[in-house]
Amino acid sequence: MGLKILYEDNHLIAVYKPAGILTQADKTGDVSLMDKVKLYLKEKYHKPGNVYLGLLHRLDRPVSGIVLFAKTSKGASRLSAQFRHQTVKKIYHCLVRGRPKQVKGVLRNYLKKDEKRNKVIIYKNKQKGSEIAELYYEVIDTNDNYSLLRVELKTGKPHQIRSQLAYLGCPIVGDLKYGAPFALADKSIALSATQLSFQTATGEKRIELSVPAPLIWEKYIKK
Repeated sequence: MGLKILYEDNHLIAVYKPAGILTQADKTGDVSLMDKVKLYLKEKYHKPGNVYLGLLHRLDRPVSGIVLFAKTSKGASRLSAQFRHQTVKKIYHCLVRGRPKQVKGVLRNYLKKDEKRNKVIIYKNKQKGSEIAELYYEVIDTNDNYSLLRVELKTGKPHQIRSQLAYLGCPIVGDLKYGAPFALADKSIALSATQLSFQTATGEKRIELSVPAPLIWEKYIKK
């Protein structure tokens, strides 16, 4: 996998993550996006020893899209604060089964992670150990079987989009964990982080990054 660099400055680097690649290494031992970015920085800047790379957010393995890393501790600290204060704008596109009853809307639910099953349980009302999750969605295109949605996250919880859309009755295409009836050939799910907006670690410049949704989705949404 060659790296697709979307943005780089002295403190930050944003890259495109293909579906199927881990954001961060796990017990599988598979090469992750972080591993590849570290190698890129090591080779580009002729860095001896270990390369610092701060993880600011994650995308699930079967999800594609933009991932932002910090190259310095200052970058990590300042961007982590932006994520905490929800000033980083995160836009996703996804292809779902069915059609939401409303063309656009706000989803607010309480999420609780089941660590044993690596799955999120959704509740309408607050439960012990649950956290509030909120997103905005808009139907971009639709036919009798599928809908293309634009989703803006207001909170960033594990499996948030996947679980909330499934709870709405519109599971993401390919997402067997949350009720999709079939898997995609490449084991991806039809969810991609397509836009990311943030302020640089130094100065007040606003960076707007975007990538297109995967072309393979088009065959499902054709009328």
